[in-house]
Amino acid sequence: MSIATTMIIRLEIRKSVASFGDVASALASAGGDIVAIDVIRAGKDMTTRDITVNVQDAGNKEIITILSNMPGIKVINVSDRTFLAHLGGKIEITPKMPIKNREDLSLVYTPGVARVCMAIAEDPGKAYSLTMKRNTVAVVTDGTAVLGLGDIGPQAAMPVMEGKAMLFKQLADIDAFPLCLDTKDPEEIIAIVKAVSAGFGGINLEDISSPRCFEIERRLSAELDIPVFHDDQHGTAVVALAGLLNALKVVDKHIASCRIVVVGIGAAGVSICRLLLAAGARSIYAVDREGILSREQAYGNAEWRWLADNTNPEGLTGGLTEALQGADVFIGVSSGGILNISHLQSMAKDNIVFAMANPNPEIEPELAEPYARVLATGRSDYPNQINNVLCFPGIFRGALDCRAREVNLEMKLAAAQAIASVVQEDERNEQYIIPSIFNEKVVEQVRLAVIKAAITTRTARRIPPDISD
Repeated sequence: MSIATTMIIRLEIRKSVASFGDVASALASAGGDIVAIDVIRAGKDMTTRDITVNVQDAGNKEIITILSNMPGIKVINVSDRTFLAHLGGKIEITPKMPIKNREDLSLVYTPGVARVCMAIAEDPGKAYSLTMKRNTVAVVTDGTAVLGLGDIGPQAAMPVMEGKAMLFKQLADIDAFPLCLDTKDPEEIIAIVKAVSAGFGGINLEDISSPRCFEIERRLSAELDIPVFHDDQHGTAVVALAGLLNALKVVDKHIASCRIVVVGIGAAGVSICRLLLAAGARSIYAVDREGILSREQAYGNAEWRWLADNTNPEGLTGGLTEALQGADVFIGVSSGGILNISHLQSMAKDNIVFAMANPNPEIEPELAEPYARVLATGRSDYPNQINNVLCFPGIFRGALDCRAREVNLEMKLAAAQAIASVVQEDERNEQYIIPSIFNEKVVEQVRLAVIKAAITTRTARRIPPDISD
């Protein structure tokens, strides 16, 4: 399953040799779907048109090759709307007030700014009221685990971090800045983030490969007094738990009595298992390439050792096939195509399947649908999208507003419950267990839940005016 994209192709068509019908047929044969046609110039002998075409990524080159080889057709230009959206980057810094004269300049810069600097020097806590710190998050990556692309480096990771910053701003009005670090050394990453943390109210770690990400987050959380949140771990876990809570209500099962199989024990898989255990799950089976994690095996990875000691209560051996026998829930954060129909048929009645690998899920939804009572993926083109965007804007909005020192377990559990609660009882069904990322209630519900949990656990340093004691 490849990713769809949109191309705008400018063609010059010589009427005596070819027609637009010939072009349309060629595009259809190559898997292109025409969505718009604009006539740029129409002459007696020649017509120039812009044709907007939806196509799978794999068909881009094929379409251009076919058109270029057609008699009477000249390909003048090809634009990709995705690339056009990224030209020059997707974010910018703008001032809150204009600087129109010397008086304005003296207020925001020298000499007036010196008084503000001294006030902060005397009381560092004033940085939250006199600078942008209280509303600013650093989005930090080393580019080693970008989407499903792997280790592509910090510069190639920049478009993703810019997109993350856009989502922070649009959904939660948080100013976020990409920090793409040209180092893979955990100690260097920790030192750099600590050194720049004075200017930020929170740190969002992103796309850092496992297992290094665990130590980096653990150390930064312990050594900084601002919230540190690795979204690939905890964002995925929070939204997966939110979806599962509602899915279990649809099938009338309880998390404590369910047999849950989690496949792909990297950053997200480890965090999902930990959060499910905290939410009351008792029978979790963690499966990776080496098979089902078990107490009987020795693991160099500390996270795997912990999971081996706290999951697989039966001491089951084998791999995915053995783990899924009679399972109520499958949660996949692994790779596309590892699940098949026979696997689903071996699961318990009214099973729940979260095939969350991106861009290609563990099983194609069309194949899984007849055999799964509730089906969710990580994709936006199918129902029940399990997407981190439902989580991190509200969590950080809440953490910043109450000036939390950390994002603790209670705050994550509260966030999951809040996301699940947005789907009302009379709305909840197999096709709707998780709200849309554009549902305006999500950020506010998560924010409120996170603040209350932070206050209860004494990690909040202030109580926002809209929160009752």
